[in-house]
Amino acid sequence: MSTAKTVYFVRHGESADNVSPVFQSPDSPLSDRGRKQAEMIAARARSIAFEAFITSPYRRAAETAEAIAKATGKRPEESALFVERMKPARVNGSPHTDEEAARLWREWNETLYTPGVRVADGENFDDIMARAEKAMVFLEERPERSVLVVTHGYFLRALTARILLGDLLSGEAFRRFQKMSETENTGLTVLRYREKKSGEGSRWNVWIYNDHAHLAEENTKTAP
Repeated sequence: MSTAKTVYFVRHGESADNVSPVFQSPDSPLSDRGRKQAEMIAARARSIAFEAFITSPYRRAAETAEAIAKATGKRPEESALFVERMKPARVNGSPHTDEEAARLWREWNETLYTPGVRVADGENFDDIMARAEKAMVFLEERPERSVLVVTHGYFLRALTARILLGDLLSGEAFRRFQKMSETENTGLTVLRYREKKSGEGSRWNVWIYNDHAHLAEENTKTAP
């Protein structure tokens, strides 16, 4: 069994909305700390051999990708397949003290773990799983053998859960996986797509999960 493709997933750096009392919006930029994290993963990316470079178009991901581009000389292409879970538009950027937005967020959040239920224009469990499948097929069909993708924490965990649990991935199993498998900003997760022998199909494997060794110096400085 050979490895046909290796995909390096990078979660974006910390965004301004990550540390603000608001519901994060797609256009939230990196925070000062996030820019430093982006520089750290960019330095690490110099030692990663990748042929294709893809990023979510959300600003925090695009800015992380730009740091990697400056360090490696490779320009990213954007793909909406790798954006974060899409909240109802009414929620984006609203403060946590906005009672209507907070109620809508709670109702929508439940749909992420409840097949067949939808709130406003937000994605639900079925949408997330369908997009994860499309993203996997998109990567399978790329001609490159190595790809680097800048994406988001929740969606990256959705991809990982889909690979690990397959058809066993129920709404409640997905809820637990999301809760128990957090990722660090700019953490590196590596998936491998393997081709089996003739007639046996193919499969994805989780090879490395949330490796953030490049943040060791930062974590030492902020440790209690």
